[in-house]
Amino acid sequence: MWARIRATQLQAGRGLAVFMFAANALGAAMAVMLFAPFAPLIQVVGWGIATALVAAGVALRRLRSHHREDGYARLADIRSTVWEGAALAALWSVPWLLIGAVPAGTIAGFGLVLAILMTGAAYAMAPLMLATMAFLGGITVAAASALTLVGAYAAAGGAACFALLLGAICASRAKSLVALRAAEIALEERDETVSLLLREFEETDADWLWETDTARRVIKASPRFALACGLDPVTIDGMPFLQVLAGPAWESGNFAAGLRLLAEKLKARESFRDVRLPVTVAGVERWWELSASPRFDDRGQFCGFRGVGSDVTEQRASADKINRMARYDTLTGLPNRLHVNETLARAMAEADRWGGRCAFMMIDLDRFKAVNDTLGHPIGDRLLSRVSERLGQLMGKGEMCGRLGGDEFAVVVTDANDPNIVEALARRIIETLSQPYEVDQHTLYIGASVGLAVAPRDGRTAEMLIRSADLALYRSKDKGGGVFHAYEPQLHVRAEERRVLEMALRKALEKNEMHLAYQPVVDADSGRLTGFEALLRWESPEFGNVSPAKFIPLAEEARLIGPIGEWVMRTACLEAARWPDDIRVAVNVSPDQLQNPGFVTTVTSALAGSGLSAGRLELEVTESVFMHEGLGAIKTLERVLDLGIRLSLDDFGTGYSSLGYLSRTRFSSIKIDRSFVQAAAKGVREAVAIISAVVALAKSLGMATTAEGVETEAEHRMIQDFGCTKVQGYYFGRPLPVEEARELANRRMQAAA
Repeated sequence: MWARIRATQLQAGRGLAVFMFAANALGAAMAVMLFAPFAPLIQVVGWGIATALVAAGVALRRLRSHHREDGYARLADIRSTVWEGAALAALWSVPWLLIGAVPAGTIAGFGLVLAILMTGAAYAMAPLMLATMAFLGGITVAAASALTLVGAYAAAGGAACFALLLGAICASRAKSLVALRAAEIALEERDETVSLLLREFEETDADWLWETDTARRVIKASPRFALACGLDPVTIDGMPFLQVLAGPAWESGNFAAGLRLLAEKLKARESFRDVRLPVTVAGVERWWELSASPRFDDRGQFCGFRGVGSDVTEQRASADKINRMARYDTLTGLPNRLHVNETLARAMAEADRWGGRCAFMMIDLDRFKAVNDTLGHPIGDRLLSRVSERLGQLMGKGEMCGRLGGDEFAVVVTDANDPNIVEALARRIIETLSQPYEVDQHTLYIGASVGLAVAPRDGRTAEMLIRSADLALYRSKDKGGGVFHAYEPQLHVRAEERRVLEMALRKALEKNEMHLAYQPVVDADSGRLTGFEALLRWESPEFGNVSPAKFIPLAEEARLIGPIGEWVMRTACLEAARWPDDIRVAVNVSPDQLQNPGFVTTVTSALAGSGLSAGRLELEVTESVFMHEGLGAIKTLERVLDLGIRLSLDDFGTGYSSLGYLSRTRFSSIKIDRSFVQAAAKGVREAVAIISAVVALAKSLGMATTAEGVETEAEHRMIQDFGCTKVQGYYFGRPLPVEEARELANRRMQAAA
């Protein structure tokens, strides 16, 4: 109790520390003004500054006190405050040395300042009585001595009586505060005990009281405590408290960490709260939470512990469930991103400690999006569960797999000192995940791409290593998937180049760095110009002429294809409006544009703004559009076709070819990729067969065919023999600047006239 009272005294002193500093600083300022006319100014001001600094130091020392009102403090903490009062008293005693050199009125004024300061200290600092008494006593001795030396005996006596009166007030106030705090503590303990005793009679409550003697043996065992232990009160009385808690493990010495912590607290005779430990009761493991404080008798002698215990098994189970939900994926049951990151961080710390290596793999499923889009998310979710099962079966000792989100998984290898073992695991993952899956009577074929990074070579932190593995995975996807790629420093350089390129691309439209080139499309038989394909070009001051194969995918990933595509549509329509009425313009459209609900509005706005008729605009789409059926791309195409706009299927046969696409959509033409044209020119039988089949299919469906990449007269004659209706390629014209394309279109019109 005394330790808690002392803590309250220190807390009270801390609460008034700023007030006492202000009082000392103000009093010192007033004293300086009083003595300045009669003493050297430097000495007087120096004394005032010194007094203020010491007062500030005392205030800071009080404010830095860590004791709380409900905490504990040592007697030494209280005794150390004496030096604070003594230091201030010594400084305030210095001006009395000038008593013979200054007028009596100045001394009277200084005495009044001290009287006010001493009264304030006696009232405000009463909780720290030792410090206050040292302050009052030191000043009184100095004042009485100085007054006696100059013969002012009555004044000296008055000062002593005044100090004694203040001391009595301070002692009385301090005693009252101590008594009040002691009563509060006793009342708190009584309320706590009564509350716990009342709960002893509630069958649904799991709290109980316990008490030990100096030898840490159970005494006064309550029925509730005995019931919780599975013993009777008679048996439990006198048993070592730790033995009761340890149960069957007492003989083996195989104690839980919580029990060891409790033993240390009991041995050190320290208070403790909320110590959790497992306890076996009737063969069933329960979790208890214990709190207690040491007990002392009237002479301050330790006489044991008194505390309270609770059964928190259900709360712990709930906490474990919440913790699992926070660290495990609900769909697959694998560790989630948070758990994977924590495991990776621990693996890297261990590797750094022992000079070893650990590895991190990022896994992305190939063609999984096609399953989700065509068969729906429920099938996709079940497929992810099958993937997680296969991954879990591949994991050995020191290996952990988890799901990062979507169709991305990860593997942490804690021991990666042998790179051959890690690479073999990556190959097994790809091979295993690429085997067919049977899900709800569907046979599904997907694959996997893996990016591999090894610490500390490829990253000193978990974030850096994940970034390196991500770059390696991106490289694997670039190669077409189904492979693994280890991180290389060049990947980071390329990623940085890509980032800088993306930043430049974001401003390319604003800076007018983009323009359109127009490649002629001619009739295969007559060579007559029928239209142009608008091709986007980017000429960057920083990067020069950037290939569309490089910046178009970047624009799609960075979600810039929308504004760029809208600009291409408006620019192409405005230019085509200047051509003869029978010349069409073809504009390429990406799947991302068709997913935008405002795409149809963009097209109609471009036609209306340019005055171009809908029949002269042709949109070219690739087969990848049909992998986004679930996102509404087909519905968007249908709305565009209803406007009278023509639709062309570009690069047919190079992607996800299906005759169903042609039957469901009203295409006006099919474009044969240049790779088939060039292969057929070299006599490749497969290419010849594909072109023949595409031409026959188009004729049967009433569609035109356009052969791309025709570069020689021989290729042109071959295309004519196949029966293609239109031709596009360098043989007839490269992509032309806008002025040359306009001149070519209008020259044909003038020649016809």
